[in-house]
Amino acid sequence: MKKAISVLSGGLDCTVATSVYSKDYEIYAITFNYGQKSFKRELKASKDICNNMNWQHEVINLPWLAEISNSSLNTSEDIPELSPDELDDIEKSSESASSVWVPARNTVFTSIALSYAESMGAEIIIVGWNCEEGATFPDNSKEYLDEFNKLIKAGSPENIKIEAPAIDLNKEEIVELGLEVGAPMELSYSCYKGEDKHCGVCESCMRRKRAFEKLGVKDLTEYEN
Repeated sequence: MKKAISVLSGGLDCTVATSVYSKDYEIYAITFNYGQKSFKRELKASKDICNNMNWQHEVINLPWLAEISNSSLNTSEDIPELSPDELDDIEKSSESASSVWVPARNTVFTSIALSYAESMGAEIIIVGWNCEEGATFPDNSKEYLDEFNKLIKAGSPENIKIEAPAIDLNKEEIVELGLEVGAPMELSYSCYKGEDKHCGVCESCMRRKRAFEKLGVKDLTEYEN
């Protein structure tokens, strides 16, 4: 069976994206520990998802990234909270994105995934990048995806491609895709804060919550707010 490397944080987007390829590929999922507040919950979600879907799973520790990062995700700085109206306010959402930005995170993660793909003979690397987050996170954008694939083509001796099935989708459309492919979205974890329940007020939680509400689909996620 063909092999695929998944960059799996345990979040909604990567869970859905990986599920798209689950029937046709042997999935080898990687979860990164870079000192983020939500790591324990991300790890639990990733393990639960991999057990549910029969995917292989490994954790990679990046202590150096935790040490150099000044992101609110892995420092004592408070994580921003947004109101529903502020999600589509580009100024407010950009401020939130700036606060949680981890230096070159997706570049580091995807480069490591490429190493695994070359070593294991995997044909694709699966990521959850999408257009809704790509509006304020440049390393989630279609341009970034295209340029990274060009880099792989130029620099790797293997025929490997990054696949991002949600790259043109917003959260609502990602949930629709998840329902279509049978993704275990109820096992995923999206909150920046890392508590047992989703906080419901960080940007990631707000976007997740809004997607299910707009679709009128039952959301099995437990929220504090």
